[in-house]
Amino acid sequence: MNMIIKNFTAFTFMSCLLLFTASAHAESEIYTEYFSDLAVSGYDSVAYFEQGKPVKGDSDYSFEYKKATWQFSSQAHLALFKANPEKYAPQYGGYCAWAAADGRTASGDPLQWTIIDNKLYLNYNAAVKEDWLKDAEKFIIEADNNWPELLK
Repeated sequence: MNMIIKNFTAFTFMSCLLLFTASAHAESEIYTEYFSDLAVSGYDSVAYFEQGKPVKGDSDYSFEYKKATWQFSSQAHLALFKANPEKYAPQYGGYCAWAAADGRTASGDPLQWTIIDNKLYLNYNAAVKEDWLKDAEKFIIEADNNWPELLK
C-alpha cells in the first residue's frame, strides 16, 4: 500500500511539474490567472476609458478575443470592445507593463492601472505602479521593444 501511495505521489508531483514547466516556456498572449480564461481578471476594460475606474464585468456580457474571455459591465461596453478591441485591451496583454519594460512577464493587477496616450497599462502592484509612473514614457518604449519576444 505504501508503494502505491509513493508512486501516486511521485506521479502527481511530476504531472504538476510538467504542467507548470510547459506553461513557463511560452506565455499566452493575454494574461489570465491560473485555471481561468478571464482577461483583466474579469474587469471591464472599456470602463477604464468610459468611466475612469475599474468596474467588474458580468458573464452576461462576455466575448472571446485572443483565446481569453473578456467580460463587460454592459451591452454598450461589449459593443464598443467588439468594434475595436485593440483600443480597449490593455497593452502587453494585461501583463505588468513595468515588467515588460524590464524584459519579463508578471501578472497585471486590474486595480493598478494607468491610461497614457489613450492606452491602458496594468502594473503588478501599487509599489510597481509608483515606480512605473516615475518615467512611464521611457518604460513604454522599452516594453514596446521587449514585448514581442517575451511571449516566446
